[in-house]
Amino acid sequence: MVVQLTIEDGIGTIRLDRPPMNALNTEVQEELRAAAQQAAADDAVAAVIVYGGEKVFAAGADIKEMATMSYVDMVGRAPALSAAFDMVARIPKPVVAAITGYALGGGCELALACDWRIAAADAKLGQPEINLGIIPGAGGTQRLARLVGPAKAKDLVMSGRLVDAQEALAMGLVDRVVPTAQEVFPAAVELVRRYVGGPAQALRAAKLAVDGGLSMDLASGLAWETQQFAALFATDDRREGMAAFVEKRKPDFTGR
Repeated sequence: MVVQLTIEDGIGTIRLDRPPMNALNTEVQEELRAAAQQAAADDAVAAVIVYGGEKVFAAGADIKEMATMSYVDMVGRAPALSAAFDMVARIPKPVVAAITGYALGGGCELALACDWRIAAADAKLGQPEINLGIIPGAGGTQRLARLVGPAKAKDLVMSGRLVDAQEALAMGLVDRVVPTAQEVFPAAVELVRRYVGGPAQALRAAKLAVDGGLSMDLASGLAWETQQFAALFATDDRREGMAAFVEKRKPDFTGR
């Protein structure tokens, strides 16, 4: 196994472990998809961390594997790569990428599929595919543009340049920078621990409302938000949350 899901205290960690650089070959992609599906389905998982270890997050796709592929080969394979990252993006729970070392190409695209990104101060991020005569093919032109805006996305994609953690923070590519690689995972745990024991259905609805609305015009997005809002009135947690507010006590959410 090169990707595993472990669960501790309500936090699921999807751990990439394909030394030396966690290159995202077909095996990693398929195991990543399976781990994301498991994390999404398991009620014991309240939040998720995607982590590559203290040395590297993921340095990109396996170029040696791709170098011999034809157009016909890639037409069949590319959707599966994109779908693996999309499965991470669709985990209906808070998800944070804990970035150490490099998050390049497919590694950056994997980080983009998460809700937040925490990086070590010496981390490097980028979409260097242009240097191979190709472009990002698993979200690097789409999620990146939605996150940092089209001008900055075009800069990164068309130049292929790498950015350090501070520049990534300034442009909104990452959300927090910590001093060392050893501090990245604890910082990620700290970020998502607040969601353990929270109202799981409301958290799911919040993520669906924001992510779904980004692909809609404003009127459609507002209607989508209203639908998610109203549906929560069928949940036990909504009743408990409002009762606790009225009774001036801490709510005891069950995720139902």
